[in-house]
Order: sequence, then structure tokens, then C-alpha cells
Amino acid sequence: MSQRALPEGRYGNRTRKPLNKWARWGLLAVAVAVGAVVAFVGYRNLGTKPIEAKQTAFILLGDDSVKVSFEVSRDQPERPAVCIIRARSKDGDEAGRREVLVPPGNAVVVETTVLRTSKPPVTGEVYGCSYQVPPYLSTS
Repeated sequence: MSQRALPEGRYGNRTRKPLNKWARWGLLAVAVAVGAVVAFVGYRNLGTKPIEAKQTAFILLGDDSVKVSFEVSRDQPERPAVCIIRARSKDGDEAGRREVLVPPGNAVVVETTVLRTSKPPVTGEVYGCSYQVPPYLSTS
């Protein structure tokens, strides 16, 4: 089988002009800038968090309360922190919530709190922690 030649002039000029030196450097600069932005966003979203907490135990105290123990790890133990602890009911609704002050101290501390609930609880959990302690929880 022989290969057919394409008609001349039908598909335009197929030759490309090479990029000049400044265009290549410009494209390289844009690629480096995009790479730096992607790396920064990845570090901010996937890097280590300054403060983390995990639930270590919970005990159901009845139909209106739950006792939650949790461990807080922080990179600045000299700063106070606040953790939001919540209880959930059988249907998944939030049945109770409490902000707990974690005073300055060790880098890793274990705290315990009791939450009053509006429905019978089935679990207690840590929602999250922050160094932004509201004024009404501050000890100073």
C-alpha cells in the first residue's frame, strides 16, 4: 500500500518558528512561579498543624451528659489554646458542645471535660483546637 501525499496549501504551513531567547526565559519564569505557588499551597494545606487534638476516651454518664478525655499536641506550649468538644446523638445530630481552655503547659497534655446534652449521647469527640482563645475563656 502506498502513502498518499496531502494536497499542497490545504493544511497551512506546517513549519514552526523557534521561540526567541526572551520568550523561553519568560516561559521558564512562569513555570517556576506556578511551581512555587503550588508548593506553598501544598505546604499550607498538607504540612503539620500547629495544634492538634484527638479523643482518647468517652464515657456516657446518662441520657443528658458525656465525659470526654482528649489529648492536645501543640508546637507552642507556652500559649493557651481552646478546644471545641462536642457530643453526638444516635441520629448524628450535635447534642452538645463546649469550649475548653487548655492552659499553657507541656507540649502534649490530656484534658477531660463533661458535656451536658440535649439528646441522649452516643459519642463525644474533639471538633478542633485553636490558639485564638476567646476573651471570656482567657485566664488573664
